[in-house]
Amino acid sequence: QLQASGGGLVQPGGSLRLSCAASGATIDGYAMAWSRQDSGTKREGVQCIDGGGGRTDYTDSVKGRFTISRDDAKSTIYLQMNSLKPEDSGFYYCASYAKKDCDPGFEDYWGQGTLVTVSS
Repeated sequence: QLQASGGGLVQPGGSLRLSCAASGATIDGYAMAWSRQDSGTKREGVQCIDGGGGRTDYTDSVKGRFTISRDDAKSTIYLQMNSLKPEDSGFYYCASYAKKDCDPGFEDYWGQGTLVTVSS
């Protein structure tokens, strides 16, 4: 089970750190990813971290602002989000892969989302 947390209301230019904890299974060695979805839009991949710690941006819109990380000992991944913009608003979901490498569209399991609202 994957449980995302850390969402909330933040002003434009602010920061948030999302967490996603896995229970009942290890994430060690498996790729993990964050995606987001705003109402009325398709789910969009944000970033992925592979089993070796390598990062992949799934969208150019977060380059230089968001950073995914992982703590395998805690079976948790994070998404540090800086310089937030209103268009970053939406539900953020974490997902796991059944393999080491990132591969958009081939996520194995999705967790429940956490809502991020960027507004003044």
